[in-house]
Amino acid sequence: MSVVKSSLVMASGTVLSRALGFARSVLLAMAIGVTTNAADAFGVANQLPNNVYAIIVGGVLQAVLVPQIVKARAHKDGGKGYVDKLLTFIITIFFFTTVATTLAAPVLVSLYTSGWSPAQLALATAFAYWCLPQLFFYGLYSLLGEVLNARSAFGPFMWAPVLNNVVSLAGLIGYVVMFGTDPTGIQNVEDWSQLQISWIAGTATLGVISQALILFVAWKKIGIKLNLNFKWRGFGLRPALKAASWSLGMVVATQIGGLVQTVVASSAVSARSNSVAIASVAAAAIAWLIFMLPHSVATVSIATAYFTKMSAHVQENRIDLMKSDLAQGLRTISLISVIASATIIVLAYPISRIFIGEYVGTAALANVLIALMVGLLPFSFVFMMQRSFYALEDTRTPFVFTCVQIALHITGSLTMSVLVPREWLVVGLSLLTSFTVTVQAALAYWLLRKRIGSLGQHQIASNTLKFAAAAAVAAAAGWGTLNLFGGVGPGAFAVKTIVNSLIVDLAVGAVMVAVYLLLLKLLRVREVENALSSAKGILRR
Repeated sequence: MSVVKSSLVMASGTVLSRALGFARSVLLAMAIGVTTNAADAFGVANQLPNNVYAIIVGGVLQAVLVPQIVKARAHKDGGKGYVDKLLTFIITIFFFTTVATTLAAPVLVSLYTSGWSPAQLALATAFAYWCLPQLFFYGLYSLLGEVLNARSAFGPFMWAPVLNNVVSLAGLIGYVVMFGTDPTGIQNVEDWSQLQISWIAGTATLGVISQALILFVAWKKIGIKLNLNFKWRGFGLRPALKAASWSLGMVVATQIGGLVQTVVASSAVSARSNSVAIASVAAAAIAWLIFMLPHSVATVSIATAYFTKMSAHVQENRIDLMKSDLAQGLRTISLISVIASATIIVLAYPISRIFIGEYVGTAALANVLIALMVGLLPFSFVFMMQRSFYALEDTRTPFVFTCVQIALHITGSLTMSVLVPREWLVVGLSLLTSFTVTVQAALAYWLLRKRIGSLGQHQIASNTLKFAAAAAVAAAAGWGTLNLFGGVGPGAFAVKTIVNSLIVDLAVGAVMVAVYLLLLKLLRVREVENALSSAKGILRR
């Protein structure tokens, strides 16, 4: 299967998963709100397993596993013994780490919050006891999925989250049937029952469990089986651990930055009183979910497909082919990211209305989203360039340019915590993220160019400028269409009801995409032709 077709297969699973995840977030917002104390409590608790997972071995898995597994396939047993030992070792780490972090739930909740009342801390801690076991199954899912990716079986890894979202959606529907909805936080955090807590958080964890276990079916389908092997001595773990050390350092640095940002964002709660307009942790999480939709659908799918290919070319010492893969990946990512950014910025208010009923809350979330979307393209570029360094088995350089970004972000976050009014704090943090990832992308490209030489002949910059110009025209067309619906002011059609918002989102989005594709076809951009051709082939089959 070609890289384009592999990317489309993965993207199709990601599109469905993200659509269901979007629906889940909308239902969760209806159930417990977005700018409410209960929503922030659950937001912190449900994010904890992701944070701990990232600190332990998050970025290490892809940085180390795929190149090591590709290399191990040259062994007489096709790498089976090595994979069994390596996975047994990492699964063991995840198990004991999960037990320890679950027991430490009160400490972790306190660490990630600032200015919360004892009752809100108690609710977040109760949620955390149910959510932290997700850590083990996130790790298992990643391990099983990376082995599949290394064997070029990309689809299951991207489709498994669909099951997660289906299970979580079913749980939320059951919650709403039993307990009703509370989007504005009328119920005090002190009044939450144990059944409410366990239902919301327990079904979220059940979804993650199902996402991991379903990958065993994919393993069986392609004829591989995991046999736990605890004989770790002398099986060649040292090179993997050496490579992992820099990735682990990078992830720890990232999580320190994330910790500071979460603590600063959570402090906005102290100024909330009876207002629902002050964005905090939950609103930041919703904005991040929307931000990650185009990134997950396009960038992750494209980079995952190219990563295995680049790793193989590096092993063959064909750096010229590796550079070609990288350039093609960056051009394709740029093609999608610029129109996604433009579309979501234009539609930020109607999109936010889907999650929040009151206009002031809608405006608060929309402003956070606009600030965050500015950084989508450099964020996606960084992701692809990181995979290039990983293919080169260089985990030190990503550590360097990530630490620069984190240092800038921590400095800016602490400064904003003192100078920026609480109602604008999360917006400021989102703008800061966009700025720092832009600096990170520029530094990563400079360091990559020093390592492998110029990519100038591949026309990345000129193509990106073409895409940006076409997206700007599409944005103008979209903004004009949005104003035909009455704009986005208080009482406007686009922000009056959820149904109205969906209608406007679809109409304006369709206009913008149509204008964008038309302009790119007139400019004869070959990435558009390749993507359309592959999509037609998949649809025919």
